[in-house]
Amino acid sequence: MNGDHEAHPNSGDIKAPLLPSHRQIQRSPSSHFTLKTIFTPNNFYILLGPLLCAVICVCVKLDGQATSRNMLGVLAWVFAWWLTEAVPMPITSMAPLFLFPLFGISSADTVAHSYMDDVIALVLGSFILALAVEHYNIHKRLALNITILFCGEPMNPPLLLLGICGTTAFVSMWMHNVAAAVIMMPVATGILQNLPEVPLQSTLVRKYCKAVVLGVIYSAAVGGMSTLTGTGVNLILVGMWKTYFPEANPISFSTWFCFGFPLALVIFVALWAILCLFYCSRGSGPALSEYLDKANLKRELDMLGPMAFAEKMVLAVFGMLIALWMTRSITDDIPGWGALFNDRAGDGTASVVMATLLFIIPSMKQKGEKLMDWNKCKKLPWNIILLLGAGFAIADGVRTSGLADDLSKALDFLEAAPYLAIAPIVCLISAIITEFTSNNATTTLVLPLLIQIAKTMHVHPLLLMVPGAIGAQFSFLLPTGTPSNIVGFTTGHIEIQDMIKTGLPLKIAGIAALAFLMPTLGK
Repeated sequence: MNGDHEAHPNSGDIKAPLLPSHRQIQRSPSSHFTLKTIFTPNNFYILLGPLLCAVICVCVKLDGQATSRNMLGVLAWVFAWWLTEAVPMPITSMAPLFLFPLFGISSADTVAHSYMDDVIALVLGSFILALAVEHYNIHKRLALNITILFCGEPMNPPLLLLGICGTTAFVSMWMHNVAAAVIMMPVATGILQNLPEVPLQSTLVRKYCKAVVLGVIYSAAVGGMSTLTGTGVNLILVGMWKTYFPEANPISFSTWFCFGFPLALVIFVALWAILCLFYCSRGSGPALSEYLDKANLKRELDMLGPMAFAEKMVLAVFGMLIALWMTRSITDDIPGWGALFNDRAGDGTASVVMATLLFIIPSMKQKGEKLMDWNKCKKLPWNIILLLGAGFAIADGVRTSGLADDLSKALDFLEAAPYLAIAPIVCLISAIITEFTSNNATTTLVLPLLIQIAKTMHVHPLLLMVPGAIGAQFSFLLPTGTPSNIVGFTTGHIEIQDMIKTGLPLKIAGIAALAFLMPTLGK
């Protein structure tokens, strides 16, 4: 109280000094870990990108302009960061915004334009609609209805598997395949929850669980091939086609669907056959019927209740969008609704208009509430949007810098190669690369080179670009091949051996289907 007593060092009477004493600094254990925190693999990978770029800019000599050498260095920088993930992929995807102007490849305005065009608008509108479908549980209602339809009585495991895979593929046609896998995997595992736990499962039940999980992740990839909105790879293909050949007819939604849907259907049938062959034995029906029947599925459907006004309106908006996509440009003789606007409107126009309606139409749940609000859009996958923008920027940079012309000079020997031989090889090369990099990164790397190969061979560029883009979607062997594979791998029902066992014949079937359809229907 009188203040003349000595305070204990640990008491709260005297405040600790703001700065540590010299003795405290010497005793601090953090100083021993300084070098360890600096020399980490992640920091090495961060430096790897700029180092590769510097080595290429200093040592590599190309016949063309200096900008082509700079572009090659920037490519090495960006892909080093993409492959190692030393910097988060969305941040790496923004690197062209500062690298291109600094290295004299293009102006800031030019490169920024690649990050927002009609294709990006198409993606944004589609993602908002997908979030609305997820918010109102429409995907779950659709899955249960189709599963009940295909369940069969008595229990028919191959038919039920067809229903689950078919539903996933259908959902993936209208939203990104990763989003489709994320949405459908809980539906599939919810059905499997009716089965015994893993330690108590018989071999037949365990194999069927593997078939369902593998069917969902692969069906999401296959279904996404059939439409432009199903995967970012198709959108990169469309964007690069528009960038390299601005005077050519653009690839519309309906044009791609006429080729992509038959191809996806053939690969889907092959997938179902492979799953049934490996995982649906003859005795699986009686083994599953004890736990899984229509009554359980109908009970789960009844728990959702009748469709509300909001769900019906979201479905109506979604249906209107599909109709607009399919009819914007029909044929040369039958113009679509795009002709009313002198072909100034694109698929992205329709996508954004329909997405905007979701913020205008009332939900009829609470006064003043709309079908969607911005808080529900916080889960928009901006990482995919930025990755698409980076892909378009890189494609434009490879073309304008002269790098594409320099690379094409080394491909003169391909001029005499027959197309029927090179198309499957192109698809196979993309299918191998995509197991170790993202599908979008593989497409961004391969397509500019394929365009130059096509010019050297004097064939239509799409005859090589399409096999390269489709092959980049055949990431069926490893969990890290695509986020969809990781979604299935985390369920605990499948292992890497299962993916290789199923994915390898599926990859071969996909390449064979493309090799047959590309020179026939594709041409």
